[in-house]
Amino acid sequence: MGSLRWGGDLLGELLDLCVREKVKLGRVEAIGSVQRARLGCYHQKSREYRHFALNEPLEISSLIGNISLKDGQPFVHAHVNLSDARGKTFGGHLASGTIVFACEYTIEAFGGMELTRVHDKRTGLHLWRGDDDR
Repeated sequence: MGSLRWGGDLLGELLDLCVREKVKLGRVEAIGSVQRARLGCYHQKSREYRHFALNEPLEISSLIGNISLKDGQPFVHAHVNLSDARGKTFGGHLASGTIVFACEYTIEAFGGMELTRVHDKRTGLHLWRGDDDR
């Protein structure tokens, strides 16, 4: 548990923590606010993330995600809901370019098995290897 630094990239700061603390499997939650945000939505037909920017101060009403391995390194996959001064809410896949104003996080690390993300041909995404993939 802790606070992220002002002006840091939200996703990058969370990933750096996982690398530094050697978290290979876990979950992450956060609350706080950002100076601006960059979120994404995965388009199933084109099989690509389309990103959009929100260039205003926003509250982090919720951030939840997981930590696993991708290409042998810790990988943070998080979704976030952000709200503006009028209470309008925006949500999506957290992307680099979301800049911290104030953020308190909790990372819960799990022991035991490791989950690895691999390319899934059906979706085009890097997903955890499922039991039916073995």
